Amino acid sequence: MNGHPSIDSSAAVGLLFDMLRIRRLEERSAELYGQGRIRGFLHLYIGEEAVAVGAVHALAPDDAVVATYREHGHALLKGVPMTAIMAEMLGYQEGCSRGRGGSMHLFDAATRFFGGNAIVGGGLPLAAGLALAEQMQGSTRLVACFFGEGAMAEGAFHEAINLAALWQLPVLFCCENNLYAMGTALERSQSQTDLCAKAAAYKVAAQAVDGMDVVAVHDATRQAVERVRAGLGPYFLEFKTYRFRAHSMFDPELYRDKAEVERWKARDPIPAYRARLLAGKVLDDDGVAALLAEVEREVEAAVAFAEAGTLEPLETLCLDVYTGEGSA
Repeated sequence: MNGHPSIDSSAAVGLLFDMLRIRRLEERSAELYGQGRIRGFLHLYIGEEAVAVGAVHALAPDDAVVATYREHGHALLKGVPMTAIMAEMLGYQEGCSRGRGGSMHLFDAATRFFGGNAIVGGGLPLAAGLALAEQMQGSTRLVACFFGEGAMAEGAFHEAINLAALWQLPVLFCCENNLYAMGTALERSQSQTDLCAKAAAYKVAAQAVDGMDVVAVHDATRQAVERVRAGLGPYFLEFKTYRFRAHSMFDPELYRDKAEVERWKARDPIPAYRARLLAGKVLDDDGVAALLAEVEREVEAAVAFAEAGTLEPLETLCLDVYTGEGSA
């Protein structure tokens, strides 16, 4: 079909649906944050939806995902219920991390979503360790690790990709290059701005992809997954993308030009892909309206669930915080 030649019409529509789900979840989260219902830090994924959707749709359900603190969409796509995500962001025990992690620390072992990591680059060694476990068990599962380009200036990136290459671990390194590591442009923080060259230095196959095109992301990830699953070692994908909102809700965003932001917004992956599906007659306007209505129902149901949540009782606050001799 014209919307996406490598998958059927239903799956192609699923890509749009999931981008819409993430976009509306993030918009609603921003609203709740403004109302003081969500506290702490909140990092929105608006603008980058094509990366998570295209990539995660190319994984198997039992592959593991490790992400950053901008991870609401990744968790959702891995199967963490939106209700549990929203309850977690509101700090209630019905959340996926029992209300203890909040926005930056979503976690769900049942869906093999292993964070939500607040430390830049913190998920990279975890991904290598998870992949080593899979290799030692003779599994065909792989680990997809999402991280920003800023993490590639951290020692953890070099240590993790070196070990992954040395031991031929089944890791898919997914770099979400949105050009600004928090508030510093890539060319002002790293002498080598060719990120694929950094991966190649460790003899890891690498490819740069248009992260604003969900089709390109999906196809590149699918090919990379096949290679990793065949036992050919790790693979590095650089997704060139852009966040439309500030780094976090606390960010005054003084480091980038407003005209630049508008240029990237003109490449918004959602209307671009929607137009593609409409042109290919995979969807019509009524079909798009139905998707939007379904998304709105899911998001509002998640908000209602979260707002009916409960705080963790005082008597369990120390549970899992520290385990030592004589502890319960």
